[in-house]
Amino acid sequence: MTRVAFVQGDITRFEADAIVNAANSGLVGGGGVDGAIHRVGGPAVMVDLERRYGPDRHCPTGSAVVSDAGDLPARIVIHAVGPVWRGGGAREADLLASAYRTSLDLAAEEGCRSIVFPSISTGVYGYPVADAARVARGTVDAWIAQRPDAFDSITFVLFSADTLRAFEEAAGT
Repeated sequence: MTRVAFVQGDITRFEADAIVNAANSGLVGGGGVDGAIHRVGGPAVMVDLERRYGPDRHCPTGSAVVSDAGDLPARIVIHAVGPVWRGGGAREADLLASAYRTSLDLAAEEGCRSIVFPSISTGVYGYPVADAARVARGTVDAWIAQRPDAFDSITFVLFSADTLRAFEEAAGT
């Protein structure tokens, strides 16, 4: 049975088999979670991305790719590309759900037993936190219902108290 937890903290300090990065489609590192993961993981993360996906690497919105974790306390990083919020009429919820689902699929394929997620798309991409939390929770819960023994733990490591509260409310806790 998979344990789902919510904690406030710095995802780059959280030990797990897989850390999910809220990446951009160019996989180049940026601000927020993405920048922190690349900084803490070190150059090995980008080197592995280039080795696996080439110098013109690209990951479509709603998808994800895997890299080595470098100096992070994880075995792999899953770089998930969530949607930019455009008001809700541009399939944002479907794309966000797909980013979470693809991340879970990749982690399971890689034999991971624990995975940590940030709140994808709620930073500079502007997705409303409460809406994103409902999509994330619904997607993760549906995935677990199909594969209840795939993971020991799925943890949402959320940067702010407000984001933590939104995820807890979406979970009904």
